[in-house]
Amino acid sequence: MLPVIENKVGMRRLIETKVTGSFGAVSANIRHDWVIRDQQIKVHKNYEEKKEMRKQKGFSLIELLIVVAIILIIAAIAIPNLIRARMSANESSAVGSVRSINTAEISYNAAYPDVGFSTSLAPLGGAVGAACTPSTATGCFIDSVLSAGTKSGYTFTVGGGSCTAGTPQNCYNVQASATQQGQSGIRSFCSFEDAVVRYSTSSGITSPCAATVAPLQ
Repeated sequence: MLPVIENKVGMRRLIETKVTGSFGAVSANIRHDWVIRDQQIKVHKNYEEKKEMRKQKGFSLIELLIVVAIILIIAAIAIPNLIRARMSANESSAVGSVRSINTAEISYNAAYPDVGFSTSLAPLGGAVGAACTPSTATGCFIDSVLSAGTKSGYTFTVGGGSCTAGTPQNCYNVQASATQQGQSGIRSFCSFEDAVVRYSTSSGITSPCAATVAPLQ
């Protein structure tokens, strides 16, 4: 029998205890109700967390394939347009450079009439990264990048033209070809002492540039 406990504290402790026994050697495990409730709450919480994790699924394989297909379609549309835009910009820059070389040749011929037109590109400009001092070797009429021969996806060359060689030089020839045909540009450009920019859709124009080559409109 349980001992009679007269005070309220003892009565509450008696009510809040549980005694369990097993066959054989008697053993007693006393656990308060709040301990049992705490364990039940933890078990329930773990169950809910596992249940929530099962609900949070990632993308399925089909969804990932759809996303990849959409990205590839957008890339297939955008990349060719970007390449065409870049080539168009390079060609516009090349035409501007050929016109600059024409102007530089006329200025060079006027500044050094005993020499005439320049038969190479370097004398029309100056050394890269250095202050330009006007002379027959460095005319300073174009920028040093262009006088180096390559600019905006195009290679530029200047020659003596179709006239008879002599002093002063009375003709010249300008050629502009894409460094990577079909990637940095499609058309080739040329000009000579008439200062008309001409073009061809082939990979290059036969030097020297002739009046038979179609003029740029």
